[in-house]
Amino acid sequence: MPTSRQVQLVRRPTGAPTAADFALVTVDVPPPAEGEVTVRNSLVSLDPYMRSRLYSAPGYAEPYPLHAALSGDAVGTVVASRAAHLPEGTLVRSTHGWRESFTAPAAEVERLTTAGLAPADHLGPLGLPGEAAYVGLFVVAGIRPGETVYVSAAAGAVGSVAGQLAKLHGCRVVGSAGSEEKVEWLLDELGFDEAFDHSDGDLEVELAIAAPDGVDVYFDNVGGAHLRAALGAMNPFGRAVLCGAMSQYGPDRFGVDNLALVVARRLRLEGFLVQDHAAHRDAFTELVAGHLAAGRLTTRETVVAGLENAPAAFLELFTSGGHTGKVLVDVSGVDGPGDGRPMADAAVN
Repeated sequence: MPTSRQVQLVRRPTGAPTAADFALVTVDVPPPAEGEVTVRNSLVSLDPYMRSRLYSAPGYAEPYPLHAALSGDAVGTVVASRAAHLPEGTLVRSTHGWRESFTAPAAEVERLTTAGLAPADHLGPLGLPGEAAYVGLFVVAGIRPGETVYVSAAAGAVGSVAGQLAKLHGCRVVGSAGSEEKVEWLLDELGFDEAFDHSDGDLEVELAIAAPDGVDVYFDNVGGAHLRAALGAMNPFGRAVLCGAMSQYGPDRFGVDNLALVVARRLRLEGFLVQDHAAHRDAFTELVAGHLAAGRLTTRETVVAGLENAPAAFLELFTSGGHTGKVLVDVSGVDGPGDGRPMADAAVN
């Protein structure tokens, strides 16, 4: 029987996660039964929200079970099929990430178009990050041309798309990122009007310089101190769209102490989950696919080779000045079996 390597969570982190919380395990891949397909993954997505699922505390997504492959978005190719609408060779997307191959019901995979698109596009601008950017800006915030939009973690997979979509809609766009290199990318390639390195100094001062006339919409990917600074810069009747909270996914917490501004300035803070807005998926796909085809949307992927390197790459998502754009793991090559032992320590700050 064919086998596949997969990354499993073998213990709950205590404090910051380390690579020793994960193990690389080899498992059998059964042939497909009627109505099932076997898929060989090529790219696996790494996303910040996954960190909260490592812990036992329940959230909007269930904690990862121990000693089972971590789930996450992935793109792959059908290599065996007993589902007529998904013949061998079909490119598909699934949530069966963190593994090289799997067999599952055909209903658990989505057939993808390859016309003018790279496989990575389906995990970035046309995947969950792009959809989150679209929903947050157009559905939740209802951005309008001429408004100032501030995006935190703007060089990440969600933030980079959000900033560009806002700019294409006629907004003035400000972004913060974790390194000067990322700031240059935002300004020189993505067309942001202003950007700053949030590690340089006082967030509130940096934001005031970048947005002297205030912020109308804040697209929040970080939470904590970034949310506090954004609230201080927001104009009356501004909207804060809470998409993610990277700084709060671990055990540490930051108390936002200026929430009285929400009342004084009549602000609106709204969190959202993409899954609650499926009715807008076709509109999102049409808009973003059109921008990609016309060359109006710039993307960047950081691709890490080998499933065995997935945990370390995942932990680096949370270090200052880490990866740029969408972080993917190329699992198309096989380097040998996993033995189930915990992987080497690699602490995340």
